[in-house]
Amino acid sequence: MTDSRRPPIPPPPRIPAMPASGYPDAASEKTQVASQVMPPPVSLPTYSSPAGYSAPVNQPLPLSPSLRAGVTLEQLVREAHDQNRSDIHLGVGEIPRFRERGQMVVSDHPETDEATFFSWIREILTEEQIEQFKRTLEYDGAAQYEGLVRVRINIFVSLKGPSLVMRLIPLKILTMEELNLPPVFRDLCHYHKGLILVTGPTGSGKSTTMAAMIDYINHQMPKHIISIEDPVEFVHQSRKALIKQREVGIHTLKFDNALKAALREDPDIILIGEMRDRETVNTALKAAQTGHLVFGTLHTNSAVKTIERILNLYNPEEQGPMRMQVAESLVAVIAQSLVRTTDGKRAAIYEIMINTDAIKDYILRGEVEEIEAIIPQCTYDGMCTMNQCLQNLYEEGRINEETALEMSPKPNEMAQILRGRV
Repeated sequence: MTDSRRPPIPPPPRIPAMPASGYPDAASEKTQVASQVMPPPVSLPTYSSPAGYSAPVNQPLPLSPSLRAGVTLEQLVREAHDQNRSDIHLGVGEIPRFRERGQMVVSDHPETDEATFFSWIREILTEEQIEQFKRTLEYDGAAQYEGLVRVRINIFVSLKGPSLVMRLIPLKILTMEELNLPPVFRDLCHYHKGLILVTGPTGSGKSTTMAAMIDYINHQMPKHIISIEDPVEFVHQSRKALIKQREVGIHTLKFDNALKAALREDPDIILIGEMRDRETVNTALKAAQTGHLVFGTLHTNSAVKTIERILNLYNPEEQGPMRMQVAESLVAVIAQSLVRTTDGKRAAIYEIMINTDAIKDYILRGEVEEIEAIIPQCTYDGMCTMNQCLQNLYEEGRINEETALEMSPKPNEMAQILRGRV
């Protein structure tokens, strides 16, 4: 079996610093990489686009002719950063595209051939890592353009050939004030133990929100924070707190091993990139019960679905004890999404559930679905529903009625709210 660890990615040339502003368009989704037997290296076939292929009609990005010929990956990253794009999509036989506020935009660059594609990945990968990709047909990692941006990298093979997706991660961590997070987020940072979950679909801003909360703790409290991520996204520098960030595949071989070891490393706070499976959930709950504050993410759309997802990891006969553990350990669930605003930007909407005595009682009795009706009545505790957030944005003129209805998890209820019937 070949060692699956990958050496650190050499940093690209230094690039002048540029300002970062606004709520990022996307947040990170972690990719699980299972260890596997590596077959002998094979040569990737040469791919060509089918006859008659043409790019979809879309508004191209402005770019000087001098950059269109022989453009480097670094220049593509700079272009995406300058124009506030969140992702870069590259592939053999395809025209480069960017994601802008949730929408795919076709660039003005020519179709990518195989030689150009591999010249791009050689800018950020070593030859050994490229050979690893050719053997496994998958690669996941991160790199940093000093003074500009950090990128999360995923390389894969599709029908037309090799493809690359890069998620841009700002070097500057936005504060809770800059993100306009509700005051309850700051209150949650002052808990000494328990489990705080930030949930939502891919690109909903989960990592940005958690980074802001960790940054607040870092500047305000003398704590020891350990993060276990795959890969490391936002990079923190120790301030009042001591922060140790570990990346799976570079600083540890297995996610589960690093999480178990973290309990013996004298942490106050543990950040888990993703609650992956039963073993991860068990260890996170154990850490929360033994005096640690644990932050984690899940890909669920609401607080109720988050609790159900955790409990459904266990067999029916195990769910009774697990309900007790969840009820005793859980501090809060923040379900998050992003909506397009009338000024062309993006705003976050939340469902916030705080584990009060009433909610704890519903979890213990297995009546999780009843929690949904309690949340809108507990605004004093800092709770809110997504419909309440949408209503606030609508009344502030930041979104229109169509957006409110489209993004609402309960559009019928939203329609009644907008018509003043609720």
